Amino acid sequence: MREILHVQAGQCGNQVGAKFWEVISDEHGLDPVGNYHGDSDLQLERINVYFHEASGGNYVPRAVLVDLEPGTMDNIRSGPYGRLFRPDNMIFGHWGAGNNWAKGHYSNGTEIIDAVMDIVRKEAETCDCLQGFQLCHSLGGGTGSGLGTLIISRIREEYPDRIIKTYSICPSDKVSDTVVEPYNATLSVHQLVENSDETFCIDNEALYDICFRTLRLQLPTYGDLNHLISVTMSGVTTCLRFPGQLNADLRKLAVNMVPFPRLHFFMPGFVPLSSRSSLQYRSMTVPELTQQMFDAKNMMVACDPRCGRYLTVAVVFRGRMSVKEVDEQMLNIQNKNSAYFVKWIPNNVKTAICDVPPRGLKLSATFIGNTTAIQVIFRKLDDRFNAMYRRRAFLHWYTAEGMDEMEFTEAESNMNDLITEYQQYEICDLDGLECMEEEEEEEE
Repeated sequence: MREILHVQAGQCGNQVGAKFWEVISDEHGLDPVGNYHGDSDLQLERINVYFHEASGGNYVPRAVLVDLEPGTMDNIRSGPYGRLFRPDNMIFGHWGAGNNWAKGHYSNGTEIIDAVMDIVRKEAETCDCLQGFQLCHSLGGGTGSGLGTLIISRIREEYPDRIIKTYSICPSDKVSDTVVEPYNATLSVHQLVENSDETFCIDNEALYDICFRTLRLQLPTYGDLNHLISVTMSGVTTCLRFPGQLNADLRKLAVNMVPFPRLHFFMPGFVPLSSRSSLQYRSMTVPELTQQMFDAKNMMVACDPRCGRYLTVAVVFRGRMSVKEVDEQMLNIQNKNSAYFVKWIPNNVKTAICDVPPRGLKLSATFIGNTTAIQVIFRKLDDRFNAMYRRRAFLHWYTAEGMDEMEFTEAESNMNDLITEYQQYEICDLDGLECMEEEEEEEE
């Protein structure tokens, strides 16, 4: 079966990951210790995409939990789903990374990376047909960004032909709890550009906005934010886990979504999202979902897609619906908003439909957009990075771990190149692209 191996690194990655496994277990009818109590054969049909069956008949997540300090693991173990995970797959150091990318990537991270890779290898060998890897991590801290990118680069070396996707919690200037976030995030983006196939960017600012504006929550907790992320994560892989009318997997998603290898940073979204008070005033139909899905307020990244153009879009619908209606609505939205889609990729919306809706909903949809507007995040990050790097602030913490100062300038120029590429494909229309190709040929 098309298995996926899940890795979660750092405090943020482990908390998001733990919530993701709660959502997935619930969808497949598993209780907090992995025993099946479901009501449908569909729940077990492809359960081995994320779980494997242990000798006792209970299901165990195909997950590797990594951190450089034991605190987060203790919280997961003592939480409601603590007994779901295999204890051998929880790997932790004792010193922490102290929000220092170099500690996670070079000094403390290298001490446990071999143990992590041993578990990854062991899990990969039990799979019939491993489809790929997914990593949950944040880019602002030390472990998720430093050790997370180290794990990706090692997986890329050992499994060059498998898909690697990451759910990366990107920093935002409005919701920031770490001073050296711009350094850590820039160094991480430098690695993600090279080693990841699909990166789903999510940031806390956008999640808070969704909680305040759309869900009308007065005091959203990290639990609420993590739940939003986890339903999106579960939506992306729905077609693998349940049978549907139109199928999609990680490789199909990558092939249809990534026109140029470096431009693989996606903007995810989930619908329906509405406050409890307004639920009774809305009808859940395909047109309603489609309209809400392209609404800038529902995007999980703090940048407005109307400020750029969509290179490609993928949508995963869940629930019983007509393929014809979905196609009509998608065509309709493209015609109405043609200014926001690039002209030189015709029919650039991919749809997948799965018959099984999420718990508590009749219909839902997960949105994945590859838009040039995402350069806004990298621009803001670059400004914050420059402000500190110009004064060489905090650099001694990184160089003390054996890191070279050149790596900072390399990472920054790589991110600037990425911004330029997004900019270049946003402004060129059909003729512009041909002109560019001719210029390149002349230069050669």
